[in-house]
Amino acid sequence: MWQRDGRAVTKTVLIAGFATRHVARSARRAGYRVCAVDHFCDLDLGWSVSDYEGFLELTDLPVAIEKILSRNSIDHLVLTSGAESAICPGIPRAGTCPETIQPFLDKSATQSFFSRLAVPHPEIAEEGRYPVMIKPVCGAGGWRNAIVRTEEEKKAWIEDFDLPFICQQFVLGLPASVSCISDGRRAVALAANEQILRGSGDSAFGFAGSITPCDHPLAGEMMAIAERIVAASGCIGSVGVDFVLSDEAVAIEVNPRFQATLDTVEGSTGANLFSLHMDACSGRLPLERPQPTRYSARRILFAGKDCVVRSRLDRFAAIAADIPHPGTEFAKGDAMISVFGYGSSRDDALLMLDNHISIIRQYLE
Repeated sequence: MWQRDGRAVTKTVLIAGFATRHVARSARRAGYRVCAVDHFCDLDLGWSVSDYEGFLELTDLPVAIEKILSRNSIDHLVLTSGAESAICPGIPRAGTCPETIQPFLDKSATQSFFSRLAVPHPEIAEEGRYPVMIKPVCGAGGWRNAIVRTEEEKKAWIEDFDLPFICQQFVLGLPASVSCISDGRRAVALAANEQILRGSGDSAFGFAGSITPCDHPLAGEMMAIAERIVAASGCIGSVGVDFVLSDEAVAIEVNPRFQATLDTVEGSTGANLFSLHMDACSGRLPLERPQPTRYSARRILFAGKDCVVRSRLDRFAAIAADIPHPGTEFAKGDAMISVFGYGSSRDDALLMLDNHISIIRQYLE
């Protein structure tokens, strides 16, 4: 908000990326007028925005943004999943500049960054030594990451994806992350999160949800390491760091954007991450870490087969998000909807989550 002639004027923010619903909802709750450019355009995105445009491929993003600009006056641009390094001249950017973001979109460059900081991270695997974690050099979400145990499996991965890749030492442990806020020089860890991965199939390491807070004994150490990483990164606003918690907290990636854990961080701490992001862009950081008041869990449900959702699922808005429009078609393996659970303990939150999943599954196929 700002004042003009003694009157409060609402600022308009444009949020652009593959998935924007979680950020748009946080921005709306923070008091902004919100426009969005989004790949999915789920039903509940429309509840948080004044205007939106859809797009299929990243090459379509500039045209979608131009359509929004033709109808709206935008005060701030926030780029998220998949669009972090997009160049949008003439719109004030609230977040990290493309030049600073670029190294963290390249896993080889991130590897070098961790080495310079001397933080624990998986080393590049020696040629011919297995098992290793193979992953694309660019890309987020972990969908193409895989453990390969032989030279034949490695060759099969290369043939399947035909992408630049790196092979890292495989670290066995709990997948986790830290959500941070940064002014480009300092960082504050907002929450430690346990990550839920798909666990099987071609997308075994794909993100499938989160639990906040993370109960692991190394969670505090992980948060301190994340603050050091993000402070050194030069990134501004919301920044996440992925880890594997084994005998130590092992840093995996830096995410210079709003993360998919936003829902559970806000659900656990009560903080508004968009407000904190905008404050950080103006050089203001929280004086202390927000404390969790409950456990918050989110699980993404995926299509078990090709199907069409015919039911109206907006009736479940209190327990679900990323709600598809009736008639939406899904291919096997597609993300369909997110479901939530809460509780005073991790077990209670997961029990509620399981109950909510049971309710919603019957309407999905």
